[in-house]
Amino acid sequence: MAPSDPSWQQTETRVETASPSGSGPGASVFLAACRLDHLDERVPVWFMRQAGRSLPEYRAVRDGIPMLTSCTQPDLVTEITLQPVRRYGVDAAIFYSDIMVPLKAVGVDLDIVPGVGPVIAQPFRTAADLDRLRALEPGDVPYVTEAVSHLVTELGPVPLIGFAGAPFTLASYLVEGGPSKDYARTKSMMVSEPQLWHRLCSRLAEISAGFLWAQVAAGASAVQLFDSWAGSLSAADYGQFVQPHSAAVLERVGDLEVPRIHFGVGTSELLAQMGAAGADVVGVDWRLPLAEASRRIGPTYAVQGNLDPALLSAPWPVLAERVREVLRSGAAAPGHVFNLGHGVPPTADPEVLGRIVSLVQSEGATLRGEARLLLEEAVPL
Repeated sequence: MAPSDPSWQQTETRVETASPSGSGPGASVFLAACRLDHLDERVPVWFMRQAGRSLPEYRAVRDGIPMLTSCTQPDLVTEITLQPVRRYGVDAAIFYSDIMVPLKAVGVDLDIVPGVGPVIAQPFRTAADLDRLRALEPGDVPYVTEAVSHLVTELGPVPLIGFAGAPFTLASYLVEGGPSKDYARTKSMMVSEPQLWHRLCSRLAEISAGFLWAQVAAGASAVQLFDSWAGSLSAADYGQFVQPHSAAVLERVGDLEVPRIHFGVGTSELLAQMGAAGADVVGVDWRLPLAEASRRIGPTYAVQGNLDPALLSAPWPVLAERVREVLRSGAAAPGHVFNLGHGVPPTADPEVLGRIVSLVQSEGATLRGEARLLLEEAVPL
């Protein structure tokens, strides 16, 4: 179902007509892999944070423009989103925005401070603070709708991934007031005031679902839910306090019939629960081989990942073999989207990323096919 605000009913109609007939990414290798249907065993590749500070062209167009301001300028958002597609020829684009954008749009007083991250002027600590967290309405993010519409036209057959922050990660920023090393205040609220915690996360789930709806309504072909800090939780606490709210977000975009990717950092022990929350694809960081990740998640999910970003500065022959290892390991899963295990670091060399894309696109099908044959010989798939 759509978010509870009746105004989103208009959005539901637009979802069916947002992509012009014949011009959309119908034969996308990325969308096929997400749906467990690899086209000739080809492995798609894109990078989290592929549009960012590692690109000189990004730094040039963002010069002097604050992060949140840049996210509200449709022409700039369009240009930044397209930059890695032009440079690398990746198999998917991800919408240039930030997980804090919908919170800013509903009136939360926050800023993204360079070198620090999101900073909340008045942290959320009591029930009264929930009064400052209203529902996201379609008119709150017109710049998102405009930018996505432009991008769908510009990208043609290349699919656009929309995204949002998961309730736990958003809540951690609101409760802590900014980045945290231990999430002590967040966890304290979670276990000592569970009713307040669930009310907060329920509201955040509505906001995140609305943000994803806006992007898909305008033409995005897939969505990714980022739960960046969920890895700080035990499996028990994740299941009790977090998974139900992420599941609510993914359920509310389920009837849009676009692939849903669910990603977190340090979540090796949570992968099965993240898949069960309603994902089609589970993102895996670099800490666990994809074959083992797929075994934990189950045979009905694709995986995404998972080259260690820290290896991008390694000598090319060493790095290339690590890329091949990821491709071989990913063959154990019924679907595999190649990515890093986290976002592209600001210091990454764009030329190296370009070489990775070329390797995956030129060797991925062969490596996956060979690995699948070996698996079939060992144990029938």
